[in-house]
Amino acid sequence: MSGKTIVSLLFVIFFWILNAMSQTVQTEIKSPEEFFGFQPGADRMLLDYESLVGYLQHLAENSPRVKMIEIGESPMGKKMYLVFFSLEENISNLEHLKQINKELAINTDLTEDLQKKYCEEGKVFIMATLSMHSTEVGPSQAAPLIAYKLTTSNDADLLKYMKDVVYMMVPNSNPDGMDMIVNHYMQSKNTKYEGGNYPKVYHKYVGHDNNRDYVTLSQSDTKAVARIYNTEWYPQVLIDKHQMGSTGPRYFVPPMTDPIAENVDEKIWNWSWIFGSNMAKDMAADSLAGVSQHSMFDDYWPGSTETGIWKNVIAMLTECASAQLAKPVYIEKNELVAGGSGLADYKKSINMPMLWQGGWWRLSDIVEYEISSTFSLIKTGSFHKKDILLNRNILAKEAVEKGKTLAPAYYIFPAQQHDKSELAALLGLLNEHGVAVYKTSEQFIYNGKIIESGDYVVPLAQPYRAFIKEVLEKQKYPEMHYTKDGELMRPYDITSWSLPLHQGVSAYSIDEIQTVLETKLKQVNFPLQEVTKIPELCKNLVFSVNNNESFKVAFSALKEGIKVLRVTNNFTLAGNRLQTGDFILQVTDKNSEQLHKITDSLAVSPVYISEEFSENVKELSLPKIALVETAFNDMDAGWTRFILDSYCIPFTVLKPAEIESADLGNYDAIVFPDNDKTELLEGKYKSRGGSVSIPAYDPQYIKGMGKKGLQNLINFENEGGTIISWGASTELFLGVQTLEKPAKEKSGKEKTEAEKEEFELPVSDISSGIKSKGLFAPGTLFNVDLKENHPLTLGMEKTARVFSKGNPVFSTFIPYFDTDRRVIATYSEENVVVSGFAQNSELLEGKSAMVWARKGKGNFVFYGFYPQFRASTSGTYKLLFNALLLIK
Repeated sequence: MSGKTIVSLLFVIFFWILNAMSQTVQTEIKSPEEFFGFQPGADRMLLDYESLVGYLQHLAENSPRVKMIEIGESPMGKKMYLVFFSLEENISNLEHLKQINKELAINTDLTEDLQKKYCEEGKVFIMATLSMHSTEVGPSQAAPLIAYKLTTSNDADLLKYMKDVVYMMVPNSNPDGMDMIVNHYMQSKNTKYEGGNYPKVYHKYVGHDNNRDYVTLSQSDTKAVARIYNTEWYPQVLIDKHQMGSTGPRYFVPPMTDPIAENVDEKIWNWSWIFGSNMAKDMAADSLAGVSQHSMFDDYWPGSTETGIWKNVIAMLTECASAQLAKPVYIEKNELVAGGSGLADYKKSINMPMLWQGGWWRLSDIVEYEISSTFSLIKTGSFHKKDILLNRNILAKEAVEKGKTLAPAYYIFPAQQHDKSELAALLGLLNEHGVAVYKTSEQFIYNGKIIESGDYVVPLAQPYRAFIKEVLEKQKYPEMHYTKDGELMRPYDITSWSLPLHQGVSAYSIDEIQTVLETKLKQVNFPLQEVTKIPELCKNLVFSVNNNESFKVAFSALKEGIKVLRVTNNFTLAGNRLQTGDFILQVTDKNSEQLHKITDSLAVSPVYISEEFSENVKELSLPKIALVETAFNDMDAGWTRFILDSYCIPFTVLKPAEIESADLGNYDAIVFPDNDKTELLEGKYKSRGGSVSIPAYDPQYIKGMGKKGLQNLINFENEGGTIISWGASTELFLGVQTLEKPAKEKSGKEKTEAEKEEFELPVSDISSGIKSKGLFAPGTLFNVDLKENHPLTLGMEKTARVFSKGNPVFSTFIPYFDTDRRVIATYSEENVVVSGFAQNSELLEGKSAMVWARKGKGNFVFYGFYPQFRASTSGTYKLLFNALLLIK
């Protein structure tokens, strides 16, 4: 018998044994239909998160092909899981395979022999993140069917692929949102509002924006998912599963369209072609029409789950057309459209060669497309196993070599910063991303610049060099056009995300490796915290207004009933310089335990003062704050809630419909995040052309405040309240307004007559005129000059960097009667764009970006930018916090 025949015989025996084992296991495993009582993907039926997790646990408990581990918690406390599927030999050997992944991903000193050994022994780990956008239900609903097939199939080809591949499933990236959407759908089922929109953000805070958080890592569910590929399992491939609108292509697969990130190695992009083209080919073989690629979605911006691209992961997304959740939709052929880069017309083309012709579109269709694309990924991973594993280590080695030979070589973060707490936060974030941070042990001079002992250094000779460079440099958009000198390819999302610039942290780069500097570096251990031990004779703790952390301390203390003072004028006490806006917590025998809890784990220690004093300070009160949040998946309000909660600032959520009858006198400040005036007033959408449309919500959830609600707000401010507003919501308060003072009793049954007064704040929005002249800012960081020594700018430097989309832009004029205004921030006359892209940015120079105004006794604070954009602009948080403290 020849050697080849023996090998073939052994191969047959091997799979016979596997088949026998599978049949034994299969008798203990329930199919999805048996477990749930219906087939996932069935019309008008949805699994909730607990049911989905329960089934996956059932598989893990009954099959050696499945392992399930806990990876963290959602913001609302639901446990999150990662589920592994492969052959038993791989599942039982996961820890060894995990170590191989790590070695290939970050060990850049591997010898050729070790590299070869790991590529032989290792497996391709394919990580799939499902349905993070909770209205995109299909991927998570398909999960049990994919899991069942991987667990029980006896197909020889699939078993061969699973020998080479470990499929890692995050069954839902947003467990809280999954339950919100499923429960809302099931409650509306059999009503005329079935399939309508959910009247809140489908997450504790950020809704659809959870896929915009993978640089900032502000949310616990985002952190849990990112840890898998950043620092724990190091998969070589990542696929993020999404859905899109109903009237375009049925399915999008990679590669992406232009522009692409210039810091990412070309090998990543080439692999995305291979995986995407195989998906398109395999799905066509399964008779799945309407698959498009190289269109619609770019890979320029790093905020999504595919941030793994910048860390040498072959990271991709897919997008499937949507039904109305689980409700089928019928789509006429003439309703099918295409648009955007790579797919201008709904016609047969190289990017969509097999058209879908319309008809019924169901959740079961979405599930079918998800299953087909998933098994194509696994097959491709198996076919190219050794090349994919080798590629991971080659990319890491090449990244380190680039860090040694290409500029920049280092980013330097001086330890002395205007806001030391933000420096600590930024460095801690880099550590979460798997970036090594170092500290200098001695002074070093480079080109006349002194690097002090204790300064922080981030070398770029690291495996994640592409990510380090991407998030630490300022962004310059690669202007590309559809044709030469033709229309600009507009970015899919924002164009600036530089961490130092967004967080108000000073940093600079050194272009060449410095051998002497390398000898003075010691790797930093995290977290960066200073031990706060209050001296025995200390009577006062002083927290600098320059630090965002100090506001958190002050609000925490006020919540606990601890007396908080704020410095009203610069002065010196016991050799310590106190500046206007600093916070002082007085130490007593009664509050020392509470103070220790508040000051535990601070990044910046306070100044300890044993002397008593009473001048140049005022006592603060805890402001009573209302935050206005609409029912329209109000992500900007959600991000604002997150910031307020993070800084221990208590608030009440106020719905627009509640404003008309609410006693606004119960509040000191009312915050209006970015929301359209028509949504706030009427609960409807207004298009750019001015037409009003009815949103797809149950009407009970979307009522506006109406004219009476607006009048209540005007009275609130006139009597001394503070209204804080940014973005589109500022339009509510600009232009001609009416103040109506109700009639009051004089004596007996007599009443004064109601007073009615028309007025106009001395502020207007001129952004429409500027945009008509060609301003385009898709999400850009701008320089503004701040009014110094103003209550709203305490703790800020003279120049700030603000995140804006180019509107509103304010103009002021001389006021009449009891109105007033002050320009707080002005777009700089030179170098107005700090990071990102803006066409005709000179139109902003010298224009007003932030204005304080008044009618009567109160305050309006208007921002032409986002002071808290997606929790990524901490450099301007103080402009919001100071506004909250503008109380009498």
